[in-house]
Amino acid sequence: MVLTDNVKKEIVDKLIAYCDRYESQNKAANTLKGVSSATISQMINGKWKLIAENMWRNVASQIGWREHEWNSAVTSNLRELNSFYTTAQEQSMVLAITAEAGTGKTWGAREYCSNNRSAYLIQCNEFWSKKTFLAELSRVVGIDNRDLTMGEMMQDIVWQLKSDNKPIIILDEADKLSDGILYFFITLYNYLEDQCALVLQATDYLEQRMKSGLRKNAKGFPEIWSRVGRKCIKLDGVSADDIRNICLANGLTDERDIEVVVNDSEGDFRRVKRKIQAIRNKRQAVSSKQ
Repeated sequence: MVLTDNVKKEIVDKLIAYCDRYESQNKAANTLKGVSSATISQMINGKWKLIAENMWRNVASQIGWREHEWNSAVTSNLRELNSFYTTAQEQSMVLAITAEAGTGKTWGAREYCSNNRSAYLIQCNEFWSKKTFLAELSRVVGIDNRDLTMGEMMQDIVWQLKSDNKPIIILDEADKLSDGILYFFITLYNYLEDQCALVLQATDYLEQRMKSGLRKNAKGFPEIWSRVGRKCIKLDGVSADDIRNICLANGLTDERDIEVVVNDSEGDFRRVKRKIQAIRNKRQAVSSKQ
């Protein structure tokens, strides 16, 4: 990435939109690793001389700016997810959502959280400990968690979410969390019932895991299953119309190219993205030779 002034302006525009999701620049700074509130102020106010290039790249990567922008499109799953998230946030509901890999769950969650205040996305990992999970949760809601114990982090998280206006926490790839961390879901629910929406989303394995835990009467699973309404909401697969909309949104308008992408997709948006990029790169290579 070449950091021209135009690129920096694009990053700043994205940063301003990112900060608008939080109560203050200080809160926004707490969500960004290695970024101070002073640095954010300097970027937004055009005082760029003392800001190193690696800081620009650090900020850009964390707020979602990309050099080669990938445009979203309205898909059936995106519409459904927006509807579920909106209803959950407005009514402080608890939901579990499942879908096959590559059908747009993470994409939909990112889009929603980028466009709505008090909407927080956690990208779960299987190697997290309880403290790592709490540290990540406190970070995304804007809490400075340095030197805090697990108990202090939980207290601050609950206090922050109770002071928010109808917050929503989306735990993406929740099936990667250990049983011990899933118990925190029960704790959060108990503290925040009717005050914060909680959404677990993952592949179908999440439902299988819950039902297996129920059959074994494993600790916590009856409570979790009850709190999500004793069901997982299953999203549909990827349709040809969904793929066509994504092609058009990203500059692929030739119907023959679109048909190639549809036939190659295997119902996976990640594969769709790679194929579109491959076709565009091929077209650009041919044009440059002419």
